[in-house]
Amino acid sequence: MRGVAATALLAFITYIIFTGSLTPYDLVTGVIVGVTIGLLVGRFLVENDAKALNPVRWAWGLVYFLWYFLVAEVKAHLDVMRRIITGDIEPGIVKVPLKVKSEYARTLVANSITNTPGTVVVDVDENYLYVNWINVTTEEPEEAKKEICEEFEKYAERIFE
Repeated sequence: MRGVAATALLAFITYIIFTGSLTPYDLVTGVIVGVTIGLLVGRFLVENDAKALNPVRWAWGLVYFLWYFLVAEVKAHLDVMRRIITGDIEPGIVKVPLKVKSEYARTLVANSITNTPGTVVVDVDENYLYVNWINVTTEEPEEAKKEICEEFEKYAERIFE
């Protein structure tokens, strides 16, 4: 039964958020969907229930979600809009080191970079991400990391490691 509870809880919360409703029908349907998904795939997704259900990790996930959509995304959109208008771009691919080791943390960092305007992860290996960047200001890996993904990695580490 490893992973069922954590997966069911996440599926339920996701269902309720997407329906945008707390009617009894949606709550019951959400429980049914959550439990079903938890039973079907929970054992494949979660290695440790205690870690997955840790409220501190969920709180960091919420903080990250809010920070990402209210700060990081807005700043990136404004920067890309300015670059489109001015034509001030210097595109290229840079090598960015990663210190997070879990697959979930690495995936969160890579997806956050790709979903942020102006950057796309084009390849991943054990210790590095290769990022297509709209305005390469440095090719030095540690400096590129500071500009591209240091904040993402900080949150990924708190949530998943």
